Amino acid sequence: MKFRPKFYTLLRDNKEEFTRKDILREITSGFVVACIALPLSIALAIASGVTPQKGLITAVVAGFLISFFGGSRVQIAGPTAAFVVIVSGIITQYGLNGLLVATLMAGILLVIMGYLKFGAFLKYIPYPVVTGFTSGIAVVLFSTQINDFLGLGLKNIPGDFIGKWQMYFQNLNLINYDTLLIGLLALAVIIFWPKKFKFFPSYLAALLITTIAVKFFNFNAATIQTTFGNLDLSIPSPHLPKISFAMAADLIRPAFTIAFLAGIESLLSAVVADGMIGKKHRSNVELVATGLGNMASALFGGLPATGAIARTAANIDNGGRTPIAGMAHSLFLFIMMIYLMPYISLIPMASLAAILFVVAYKMSSWRSFVSLFKAPRSDIAVLLATFGLTVIKDLVVAIEFGLLLAALLFMKRMADVYNISKFGEDDILDEAHRDKDDIEFKKIAPYITVYEINGPFFFGAASMFIDALENIKATKVLILRMRNVPAMDATGYHALEQIYKRCSANNIQILLSHVQPQPLKLLKKYGFIELVGKEHLCKNIDEALKTAETLLSPKTTPQK
Repeated sequence: MKFRPKFYTLLRDNKEEFTRKDILREITSGFVVACIALPLSIALAIASGVTPQKGLITAVVAGFLISFFGGSRVQIAGPTAAFVVIVSGIITQYGLNGLLVATLMAGILLVIMGYLKFGAFLKYIPYPVVTGFTSGIAVVLFSTQINDFLGLGLKNIPGDFIGKWQMYFQNLNLINYDTLLIGLLALAVIIFWPKKFKFFPSYLAALLITTIAVKFFNFNAATIQTTFGNLDLSIPSPHLPKISFAMAADLIRPAFTIAFLAGIESLLSAVVADGMIGKKHRSNVELVATGLGNMASALFGGLPATGAIARTAANIDNGGRTPIAGMAHSLFLFIMMIYLMPYISLIPMASLAAILFVVAYKMSSWRSFVSLFKAPRSDIAVLLATFGLTVIKDLVVAIEFGLLLAALLFMKRMADVYNISKFGEDDILDEAHRDKDDIEFKKIAPYITVYEINGPFFFGAASMFIDALENIKATKVLILRMRNVPAMDATGYHALEQIYKRCSANNIQILLSHVQPQPLKLLKKYGFIELVGKEHLCKNIDEALKTAETLLSPKTTPQK
């Protein structure tokens, strides 16, 4: 893969897009997006079980690098809600150092995936799997914020979904109504503010209003400062996390999950952005950039990062058209982090919970979830299995099982599509079974049998093929018509080879008719064409029937 970041090629080939007016517009868009990203980065960090500083570092470091090296014009990257579940799980089991190691490994995997051109493959993840785990993450994210929103003050909350809600219901008598009021106020501002004041981000407005209310009206509500203490204002120097071979082996599955999620979400965001601006991103370059961003985030003590659809859309809405806006957004966040951290510590925890409630709602894609119930039952099964395992078990198991189930059901559907039809002595290949260039009906001569194969000839259909040709001793020439076989795999070839050996043992000759390019390439690689003879490879059924009659003509056909 040739690594060509979009920013580099724009500077080289589209210099007219970098006038003073254009750059000012990009910087303005970056500032607006930074105002949106500030509360989200803080909220997502806290939901993941780390300090707000970690979320801001991620948006600053990874966000800048992914914009600078990325394959999209307008991608805005940083921490996202999709990672909350997996990040909190890794921290619980392996600690913060384990998370940094997993993020670093995921970054390396993403770079490798980009250079191996996996960008195209990630686009083919089944839609029910993506919808299932994103909706499941939304439910889990919502459930993690109940404690802060209601002000229950609970400690050591169970990690599992059912245990978490059991604890909530058992402690409803501990609701802090001041905290609940602040949370409801934040929700109201987020929902109704855009209807009157579109020029100012609703998330930021909610934080400002509720922070002022708690500060000056003495509401009894927990804040970032009362929860985490005084926050560190410094930017840590980059350093490698402590890593061992045993730890790396334990973290390989979480690292793959982070890489998978980061790749999927970045490419989904880039595709949405392409539709909004009428441009095209470079998927493999985007994967490499996302990998570099995650590696750098880990070195600075940050979280996993990926393209954020909502922030990217906000960038486009505010005029962002080049990577300058994404880089400016990170620089503005850096300035805010340095100079506003004392004020950030005054933000109520309930306000951040309200923001994440809205994020979870938008992330749930409940309309898409419901619409999938109109799909075939196999897709519904994949959707519910992935969703249920994400909520009840964990995201790693959900993705693995969802992809496995989707693959098995797909193979089942392909096997159901496959069929093999037999035409023998005294049969006529009618209009539906003739090639377009047939001049007349072709009657099949005695001791010639035609089998027409329809559908992909793969391992799911191989046994059906062998069963269909179980009794072929009563013929002299077997014609396999393969015009409707678009693909063949190794198992399909093995089944064909078995039939060939059975035919050879019974002095039956095989002809292949109208073999498609992919199966033909496979048969040549295995040496099958040379084995049966090139003259036994026919262009169409006419040629195959004539060749079969020629093979029989010098012999004495047994009398009936």
